[in-house]
Amino acid sequence: MALEPQRLSKVVAALVACSRREAEQYIVEGWVRVDGSVVEEPQARVAGERVEVDPRARLQPATPATFLIHKPAGVGTAEAQAMLRADARWQGDASGLRRLKSHNTALVPLLALPQPAEGLCVFSQDGRVVRKLREDADLLEQELVAQVTGEMAANGLVRLQSGLVHEGRAVPPARVSWQSEGRLRFAVKGIAPELVPWMCAQVGLRLVALKRIRIGRVPMAGLPPGQWRLLAPGERF
Repeated sequence: MALEPQRLSKVVAALVACSRREAEQYIVEGWVRVDGSVVEEPQARVAGERVEVDPRARLQPATPATFLIHKPAGVGTAEAQAMLRADARWQGDASGLRRLKSHNTALVPLLALPQPAEGLCVFSQDGRVVRKLREDADLLEQELVAQVTGEMAANGLVRLQSGLVHEGRAVPPARVSWQSEGRLRFAVKGIAPELVPWMCAQVGLRLVALKRIRIGRVPMAGLPPGQWRLLAPGERF
């Protein structure tokens, strides 16, 4: 006699001796296999198939996700978000968090970079992170490396640090220094990356490339272009 199909979550709840809700979480986190294949849909039905729960399974808190991606130069915000695929996860991700299907929804792009620039970009579904990076954006220091050509005008470094006026408004003070020949380091608050090419032009330089390597207390720290990691629990901007 054929077995009557049952919801996978019900079978897992019986196997692990847990609540139905916890069983659903085991499934969506990728801990459950049916006849050797991972199944992430709690509503899937089984009838006699071999159902296994990974003995290493540990449920993580059901918290919203924040993605940090190294956006390549020439890539727009929408294209960068499309790169948040499972196969593009950085092997150095030390967040300890599993990637869930639910992490794909309601992602908000924050502090977007101009398309020609590369570097650290943020996509989040965490309301606290969204508020922080929107409401306190002018208080967060961003660190950028600018590759430039040309000869800097006299007192150019001083002018970049304080003294420029853009469209009738004083540009906020910035920490600017030579990182190496042809490379300037900008540590700025309240200055959008889009303004950096104009700032360079005011002191006789032409911006060739721009890379953001830090937002607040979160560095890019070895994240390769086109790859992402998750913001770790306890990690703050």
